[in-house]
Amino acid sequence: MISFFIILLLSQGIKAQETLVFEAGKEGHAIYRIPAIISLPNGELLAFAEGRVNGSDDFGDVNLVMKRSLDGGYTWSPLQTLIDYDSLQAGNPAPVVDRLNPNYPEGVIFLFYNTGNNHEYDVRMNRGVREVWMIKSFDLGRTWTEPENITQQVHKPNNPDFNPFYKNPEDWRHYANTPGHAFQFQSGPHKGRIFVAANHSTGNPKEDWSDYQAHGFFTDDGGKSFGISESVEIPGSNESIAAELSNGRMIMSIRNQKGDIRQRILAYSSDGGKSWVEAYFEEELPDPVCQGSILDIGEKEGKTILAHSNAADPLERNYLTIKISYDEGKTWDHIIPIDFSTDPKKLPWTAYSDLVKLDDNTLGILYERDKYRQIIFKNIKWR
Repeated sequence: MISFFIILLLSQGIKAQETLVFEAGKEGHAIYRIPAIISLPNGELLAFAEGRVNGSDDFGDVNLVMKRSLDGGYTWSPLQTLIDYDSLQAGNPAPVVDRLNPNYPEGVIFLFYNTGNNHEYDVRMNRGVREVWMIKSFDLGRTWTEPENITQQVHKPNNPDFNPFYKNPEDWRHYANTPGHAFQFQSGPHKGRIFVAANHSTGNPKEDWSDYQAHGFFTDDGGKSFGISESVEIPGSNESIAAELSNGRMIMSIRNQKGDIRQRILAYSSDGGKSWVEAYFEEELPDPVCQGSILDIGEKEGKTILAHSNAADPLERNYLTIKISYDEGKTWDHIIPIDFSTDPKKLPWTAYSDLVKLDDNTLGILYERDKYRQIIFKNIKWR
């Protein structure tokens, strides 16, 4: 595995600008995790993350933070805290730009996020609740609206002790947005739809994590109302992220929380993310039970070109790669190594990542490195 990646690096001659965006112990937080990134219509970049005040735990005093780049990711602004619920968590940022609202030609930024009042296992036991929220910006992220709770529209909790309206018999419990960016359909019958990939657990926890399933939610009216997709039928499907394909279709890349098959799950929809026509394990996308990112980056011969990033070692969070598909996810034979460690003492080296299109030939990738002590940005020439 190591020699394979070194040969690829040398043979492709990859040169990438690298910038440290978030660093553990700096700017008021012990650890930064769960990166997400978007480009704005004016060319600026916004990078989002969870700022974990006291340590690496998923639950606790966790803030939603942001930085801005005016120069394609070479430099970044000081940290801005967007959401701070004191000792409770605000995380799983899922940003997207509505570029098709005629009233706002500069775009409207949507930022979806989750809050929670207990650890993941306790929420799975129904001893806590994860909620879903949304804020918007009409001035390219300089100011934001007040948070809006959209939980009842996109989640199905059954915990009336927490909220008397949470009485859904489907009994969804733990819940998380993507992590990474959401996306908007730019063409086809669902043009303008904003889709947010997500996942949930149902009922009491199962030892093999099969209580989890991926799903998504969407809006066709600028966030006034939302619909929920069907759940992906593969038990254990978990953290997910989606991209537009041609002719109103879409693809979702999903983590297999069960870990029995160390590969990404791919699910396809032909109706804009309401239902799934197929879902399967993709052997060309090995995965160590981690998060990944997927992005529409262009078109060739009428088919969407996709970029996919994830830690490609099936055993460890290491060997971050970008893979390119020219046939809408059916094959992934263009491989671009991004970062890895050959020192077992430094593992896990690379973990969560998110992709952004910089221009027709260049991608940006925002990713976790060095046992979650750094979140790095690189730009990558992919062709």
